[in-house]
Amino acid sequence: MAAAAAHGGDYLQRFVAETEWYNEVVLSAVAPGDWWRGLPHLVQSWMRNCVGGYLLYFISGFLWCFVIYYWKRHAYIPKDAIPTNEAMKKQIVVASKAMPFYCALPTLSEYMIESGWTRCYFNISEVGFSMYLCYMAMYLIFVEFGIYWMHRELHDIKPLYKYLHATHHIYNKENTLSPFAGLAFHPLDGILQAIPHVFAFFLFPTHFRTHIALLFLEAVWTANIHDCIHGKIWPVMGAGYHTIHHTTYRHNYGHYTIWMDWMFSTLREPEDILKKD
Repeated sequence: MAAAAAHGGDYLQRFVAETEWYNEVVLSAVAPGDWWRGLPHLVQSWMRNCVGGYLLYFISGFLWCFVIYYWKRHAYIPKDAIPTNEAMKKQIVVASKAMPFYCALPTLSEYMIESGWTRCYFNISEVGFSMYLCYMAMYLIFVEFGIYWMHRELHDIKPLYKYLHATHHIYNKENTLSPFAGLAFHPLDGILQAIPHVFAFFLFPTHFRTHIALLFLEAVWTANIHDCIHGKIWPVMGAGYHTIHHTTYRHNYGHYTIWMDWMFSTLREPEDILKKD
């Protein structure tokens, strides 16, 4: 039996009350009137997740682009590597169309948590801070492993690449990549690459708020790894590595770190490209 379900309905109600509060805060701020209050809880949660997803995508994307393309113009990226406004507009359109589908995943994960099907817990004090860190490390290692192999199979299985992942790989040069490309996927592709986050909370005790935060921070992280700026922070899978992935198609499938690529012999260092050039 899932850990949360073992506590009974009163414990699970804490998750429901938490998401109801999220819905109240977000929807009352953006939706005119009270029409949304009569909608099912699941629909309200999906609407709130959509609002959060769009806000994160546009705020992080526009701020990132303002800093690296205008405020600090040419400080980080050569002039010929700056994408055109038209390229960024196309990325925004693709991501915007996919966002409602992406947001079905955190909505579904909340439903499963509220139903007691997972190993999520509500307060860190229930397990202690040291065990929270241990469980979170296991969660992140599993997510890194899962995203690596999901991403790699989206390349290796030809129909998956042709009908799903190729949508993202039309951005295959530095001057076509931008922070807005981070979520410019076919909707099913984006969901498949995020789904290890959901599998993880069935396997490891997971703090509810941390899980939700990590799902939405994906939007910020994907903006980061598509800006073509090599941060050189080992072992982070920064944009220097991910730009190589977009130009060679066969390297650097990892997400947060380079460890999986190192383990499975698909790592290519940015310095190797510079030496070759």
